[in-house]
Amino acid sequence: MDWLKKVPIGQYVPGQAGWLRNLDPRLKMAWALMFLLTPFLAGPIWRVGLVVGLFLLTFLSGLPFRIWLRSFGFVLVLAGLVGLLTILLPTGQFSSPFPIRSPQEVPNVFGASNSWNLVEVGPIRFGGFELGSLAIGRRSAELGLKTSTLIFTVVHSVNLLLLTTSPEDLVWTLHWFISPLALLGVPVDRISFQLLLSLRFLPLVQEEFQNLLRALSTRAVNLKQLGFKATFGLVVSVGERLLANILLRAEQGADALVARGGLWLPPDHFRPNTTLKGRRVFLNFCSGITLLFVLGLRGKYGAL
Repeated sequence: MDWLKKVPIGQYVPGQAGWLRNLDPRLKMAWALMFLLTPFLAGPIWRVGLVVGLFLLTFLSGLPFRIWLRSFGFVLVLAGLVGLLTILLPTGQFSSPFPIRSPQEVPNVFGASNSWNLVEVGPIRFGGFELGSLAIGRRSAELGLKTSTLIFTVVHSVNLLLLTTSPEDLVWTLHWFISPLALLGVPVDRISFQLLLSLRFLPLVQEEFQNLLRALSTRAVNLKQLGFKATFGLVVSVGERLLANILLRAEQGADALVARGGLWLPPDHFRPNTTLKGRRVFLNFCSGITLLFVLGLRGKYGAL
């Protein structure tokens, strides 16, 4: 029942191993934004390239395998299953089996076969049942590739950022990026403080959810015997209990903050040690140059 703790996605793990920990948090945030934004309106070559780059970055990061291996495998399997399901399901658009023009008029467009499918297997039979033929078209293959690569890129890139960056460093980095908005009257300090509280409460939410699942397992609830209506009622009641527990934890945290005088520190108080010495100078310089190079490649080769 401790699967949430065994697959710690999005939780900071303190330590000293790995060069990613010594990277400036602002550069790590910029790299994460690159992985989040550049896949959109990009071609399949760029998406696959980002996945390969994440593979290399993960294995060469110097982080212990026990920190990222389980979450890496979980995200990889999830992206693969979603992509495979997207490929196998029909896209909802069917092309005409016959060309509008004669193949002799346009020999370079229409080949010997009139099918637009990349793979066609069938009809599939199991005993006395016939499921028809399985056809994978170009559109479904491209959609499956886009879906799987986007899921893996977005989830794993953010997971690497959260694994190697403490919540205080993330809050200071966000405050550094949005600090110009303070000139427009935006409460930058308050937003950063709320983000810090949200990051602190994430493990508590996971703990409450796991406690509810453990309570259901100890009571040996059989969903098949309950039926649809009873199962739906059980899900609603568990969700209500989860929300109530989370609000109770939030109220307890607020009471603790008020009991201590309601003192909160600005994000500048959490400023990390960004003094560049020796290896860190070379590491941050190479990281910044590589980021600019990758963005240049995106503009040249990443278009649809």
